[in-house]
Amino acid sequence: MASGHTVLMRLVASAYSVAQKAGVIVRHVIAEGDLGIVEKTCATDLQTKADRLVQMSICSSLARKFPKLTIIGEEDLPPEDVDQALIEDGQWEEILKQPCPSQYSAIKEEDLVVWVDPLDGTKEYTEGLLDNVTVLIGIAYEGKAIAGVINQPYYNYQAGPDAVLGRTIWGVLGLGAFGFQLKEVPAGRHIITTTRSHSNQLVVDCVAAMNPDDVLRVGGAGNKIIQLIEGKASAYVFASPGCKKWDTCAPESILHAVGGKLTDIHGNALQYDKGVKHMNSAGVLATLRNHDYYARRVPQSVRNALVP
Repeated sequence: MASGHTVLMRLVASAYSVAQKAGVIVRHVIAEGDLGIVEKTCATDLQTKADRLVQMSICSSLARKFPKLTIIGEEDLPPEDVDQALIEDGQWEEILKQPCPSQYSAIKEEDLVVWVDPLDGTKEYTEGLLDNVTVLIGIAYEGKAIAGVINQPYYNYQAGPDAVLGRTIWGVLGLGAFGFQLKEVPAGRHIITTTRSHSNQLVVDCVAAMNPDDVLRVGGAGNKIIQLIEGKASAYVFASPGCKKWDTCAPESILHAVGGKLTDIHGNALQYDKGVKHMNSAGVLATLRNHDYYARRVPQSVRNALVP
C-alpha cells in the first residue's frame, strides 16, 4: 500500500490500472471470436462474455485492495472464485503524484461508493461499432459523483493495423480531468448527441425542441460525454428512463471536473448513494457549456412524462 496518499487518490490510481486491464480483456474477447452473447431483458439489452469478465476483474480487484468500499456493478453475476489472471493490483503512479483536493483528503474507504459499467455500449460492441464502447468506473461521496475513470478499448482502432489501441481518461472534481484534449463546439452551433438504439417519441420530441444544427446517434453514455468534452457535440439529450447510475457516475465526474454539467431532464442533480434506485428515471441532459440554454428548451410534455 502506498503510504502518504489519500484514500481517494489511491482508489483513482487503482481504478485507472484496473480500467486499462479491462480494455485488454474487452479486446481479447473479440479477438477470440466468441462474444458469449445473452439477452437480459430484451433484444437491445445484451450481455457478453466481456461484460462478465470485466465486471469480475474490476470489482474483485478493487474489493481486494479496498475491502470497505461499496461497489455496485451493472451485471447481476453469481458469486464465484475469480481467476487470478483477472486481478489487477497496480496503481497508476502519475495519479499518485497529483494532490488530492482538500475537501476530499479525509474521506474514509467506507464513505465511498463505486459504480461500475464493465462494458458501456454492449449492443454496439456486438455490432462492431467499437469506437462507441467504454469501460466506466465512477466514484461517489455523499451521493455526489466526485471522480471517474473511462477506458476506451478501441480508441484509435481506425488508424490501421499497427495502431496502438485504447486510452484511459480520468478526472477528480476540484483537480481536473486528464487523458484527452478539451475542446468546445464552435460558438452558435448546436449539435445534439443522443441514443442510437433506445429511442422513442419522447427522445425524438426533446431533441427536435433543441432546434439542432446536427444530431449524432451513437451508443454508450461514456462515449457521448467524450463527444462533449472533445468538441464533437454540445449537448447529450436522453429524454427517457433507461440510463442507469453506472452509466453516468464516471462520465459525470469527468464532465463536472472540466466545468460541464449533467442533470436529469428537470435540471435535478443525480444521486449516487449506495441505497439509491439504479435507474435515472427522469432521463439525462448533459452539456459542456450553456446548460440552461438546452434545459429551457425541454418541452413541458416531456417533463410531465418523466417523473424523477
